[in-house]
Amino acid sequence: MYRPFDLGGRGVVITGGNGGIGIGMARALLAAGAKVAIWGSNPEKTQRAREALAKECGDAARVHAFVCNVAEEAEVERAFADSAAALGRVDSCFANAGVSSKGTLLTEMTLDEFRRVQRVNVEGVFLTFRAAARHMAQHGQGGSLVATASTAAIEGAARNSHYGASKGAVTSYVRALAVELARHKIRVNSILPGWIVTDMTERSVQNPKFADAVLPRIPSRRWGEIDDFGGIAVFLASDASSYATGEQFVIDGGYTKY
Repeated sequence: MYRPFDLGGRGVVITGGNGGIGIGMARALLAAGAKVAIWGSNPEKTQRAREALAKECGDAARVHAFVCNVAEEAEVERAFADSAAALGRVDSCFANAGVSSKGTLLTEMTLDEFRRVQRVNVEGVFLTFRAAARHMAQHGQGGSLVATASTAAIEGAARNSHYGASKGAVTSYVRALAVELARHKIRVNSILPGWIVTDMTERSVQNPKFADAVLPRIPSRRWGEIDDFGGIAVFLASDASSYATGEQFVIDGGYTKY
């Protein structure tokens, strides 16, 4: 029987898994049979997400939650060790946590603002993937690393330069790691979301002027939803993607093609 999408018994870590695209991924991964550890920096939000996911999948033993700021090395190391212990083994790791820009012009941007975005969006991916790669290389069964980047990595947006720089760095980092880690049977890919309805984008998509300018440029004629990322998450965590590495998966309703 052909069952490449069956994730039964597999352990998955999702940073930023307490909301937005991360929780959309978690839902699908749990539905496919995985055990999931979500990370979030807000304790209350993270606990609520764990409870909601446990209720939805009907098996609280498969859902774990850890509080972690991915920009802090010690917190990442601790959260990953705790996740590995809870899951038994980590087979896939989604570095999904990120922060947005504040719509700042380059000529008015401070170094602190530039670094704020890089610390989470770039250094957070580095710290998360380093912990995961060490674990996967040690257990010897390989695995899948997936970074959430953005279409900002491949097109320009005014007042968004530091965010675009961070996401472009992530896609380049993924390509390098795909080559470096292949010897350990570790695949590394990135997902580039377009305009998705999340807490981070709510103010923009609810703005009529913004919607009138952007929606007509989306061939699918709708904003993306967090559950639109369930399928790609299951695919990249499963054997169905065993020969896919170093790739950018653009999920944007055709926005960057029009």
